[in-house]
Amino acid sequence: MEMYLKSLGDLAATSGFSQLFLINVKLFGVPLPGYFVMILVSFVLLYLAIAKGFEPLLLVPIAFGALMSNVPLSGLNDPGGFFHYIYMLCQAEIYPLIIFLGIGALTDFGPLLANPITFLLGAAAQFGVFVSFMGANLWGFSLKEAASIGIIGGADGPTSIYLTMKLGQEQILPAIAVAAYSYMSLVPLIQPPFIKMFTTKADRAIKMAQLRPVSKKERILFPIICTLVAGMVLPACTPLIGLLMFGNLLRECGCTDRLSETAQNALLNITTIFLGLSVGSTMGAERFLAEGTVKIIILGLIAFIFSTVGGVLFGQLMKIVSHGKINPMIGSAGVSAVPMAARVVQRVSQAENPGSYLLMHAMGPNVAGVIGTAVAAGVLLTLLTMN
Repeated sequence: MEMYLKSLGDLAATSGFSQLFLINVKLFGVPLPGYFVMILVSFVLLYLAIAKGFEPLLLVPIAFGALMSNVPLSGLNDPGGFFHYIYMLCQAEIYPLIIFLGIGALTDFGPLLANPITFLLGAAAQFGVFVSFMGANLWGFSLKEAASIGIIGGADGPTSIYLTMKLGQEQILPAIAVAAYSYMSLVPLIQPPFIKMFTTKADRAIKMAQLRPVSKKERILFPIICTLVAGMVLPACTPLIGLLMFGNLLRECGCTDRLSETAQNALLNITTIFLGLSVGSTMGAERFLAEGTVKIIILGLIAFIFSTVGGVLFGQLMKIVSHGKINPMIGSAGVSAVPMAARVVQRVSQAENPGSYLLMHAMGPNVAGVIGTAVAAGVLLTLLTMN
């Protein structure tokens, strides 16, 4: 009997419950039971993803990865553990690039090619990236940390992760990823108030002319020319732009349907699972429960708001130049949350003018924003890695 009791005692001593409240982390001077709090954080993220639909394809794997990695004594993150190995490809920046390949295969650049001037709106919507970059540096973050924080303003999770890893800022990766994907999912809540703040009812009711048809030749040449031009001007953005455009070429060339289907579905889904679990595996209490995390979430929101406002204000300029032919609201879609930002424009527009149909017009700056964020990341990477 004594032997059985001893065995039960040993089993209890090696259980996760025995360690659940042993590691304390201080947040703003308040000691918190690290494992327990992070398990609660994972529950909150799972609730937001499943019950509220906030970017579930990424938040569910991230949240469950965080849940697993905060089970004490699991060994998942130890050398030889499952998370140890799948995180290696995150360290090598492989996952974000494969996701860009899949996004390219899913994306129709036709609205952008039909109205190329909307490229400028995608560029203007990167305003928040550089505002938040400067603000983060003034708030005490290093230049490389500030760059990783600022890119959240592009509303592009893979680019945020790619730049963070490329700059060697793994210590803030969990906060960057959670903030980036959370704000992407909150586009329908965050953007409308700021769109309305910088437009009038008359602005929002502007109807735009139907887009011209885009030829197959244009669709095929665009990814080739875009990769070459962007790569020559800014070589650091070639991995992101190149994989994005390669995926799009698979979609448009008409002779690689099987490859395009794989990139859009199986490959993208598998990579999304592993990327989410990899990010979740880094959400240990010591790293995530820190004052820096709170600052990053605040700065990420500021970046996203300024990107939205920058796009709308440039849209106002284009409205004036075009003599009222361009609805300034489509500038807010210049962030790269595709297609959510474009749908927000459509919904706000129809609330003012039920006969207005701006979705395809907004898709132009929306897909331009994907390119713009990749270019912004390339600019920051180039400037911060120059010898």
